[in-house]
Amino acid sequence: MNFAEFAASRKSVRGFNKKAVSKEIVDAIINAAKWAPSSYNTQTWRVHAVTGDVLDKIREGNTQDTMAGKPHVRDFPYKEDYVGVHRQRQIDVAVQLFEVMGIKREDKEKRMDWMMRGFRQFDAPVSLVLTYDKSLEPAGITQFGLGSLAYGIVLAAWDLGLGCVINGQGIMQSDVVHKYAQIPDTEAIMICIALGYPDENFAANEVRSVRVDNKEFVSYHGF
Repeated sequence: MNFAEFAASRKSVRGFNKKAVSKEIVDAIINAAKWAPSSYNTQTWRVHAVTGDVLDKIREGNTQDTMAGKPHVRDFPYKEDYVGVHRQRQIDVAVQLFEVMGIKREDKEKRMDWMMRGFRQFDAPVSLVLTYDKSLEPAGITQFGLGSLAYGIVLAAWDLGLGCVINGQGIMQSDVVHKYAQIPDTEAIMICIALGYPDENFAANEVRSVRVDNKEFVSYHGF
């Protein structure tokens, strides 16, 4: 297929089977993604790939701290609550997911379990934690570069038959991730990407989010 068809075929994967992902596969994904655009070719990104016991300890720490009511801790300012049309789009995809998973609005237990899946990094076998050097702050351009790298990662994984979901909840207790992934305090954690082979029987993996028509966000000038 051409690139437009391939890009449109990709979707977020939130359920993974137990098949291990080899270091060689992870390295191949990153090797393809690193050709993402980088301002002045500065390549200001770092990737910490975690799996096994390390990832299990991160999951456990995230879950325990969150259930204990510990406030979210991120390594950079972050707007937690969307409003207006952005909030509505967030709600729309949540409705899609809850419908296919059979989670009723009033079912607080299942809703909580779904939320905690995010803090467990969706039980994926691998998590890629994307960071940058704090000396680069204010880091707007650097964060743009990490966003480009993240998109390259999800596309490269999809090309190899793996799925991803870009996951903010998995690093909301950033001190836990720093500790177990041995990420130095000089690095700011930007985001993590849950990675693995899709579970074909996991209903939420059938959900494809909707993209608005170009006319809603594109302005043409001089055409």
